Amino acid sequence: MFDIDLQSRIPIYEQLYKSIVEQTAKKRFSPGDKLPSVRELAKTLGVNPNTVSKAFQMLERDGLIYSVPGRGSFISFETADIITDVARDNFRSSVREAVRAGLEKNTLEKIIDEVFEERGGEK
Repeated sequence: MFDIDLQSRIPIYEQLYKSIVEQTAKKRFSPGDKLPSVRELAKTLGVNPNTVSKAFQMLERDGLIYSVPGRGSFISFETADIITDVARDNFRSSVREAVRAGLEKNTLEKIIDEVFEERGGEK
């Protein structure tokens, strides 16, 4: 259910955060859906509960989930705008990194066109 690579250099809590954002964007989670508990998810993933807790704290901070004491964590009803903002921020960060690495504007534009073509020609 969650795409986590325990061998990756990307921290597990970041991977979990991104996985939940992506799954929500792909409509695998809907507003109001209950997420597994921190302990349950930590056991399933084979990670420390503090790692899952950190991801959940980040998700709650960004408004993607909300917690109800004694009931659990749920997908927020405001996810569409938040996911768009997160995607925009991630894209900006990636573009900055690509520019620092020496990629030219026309190369980035070609990559964007390729991504849209992979999705069936949307532009």
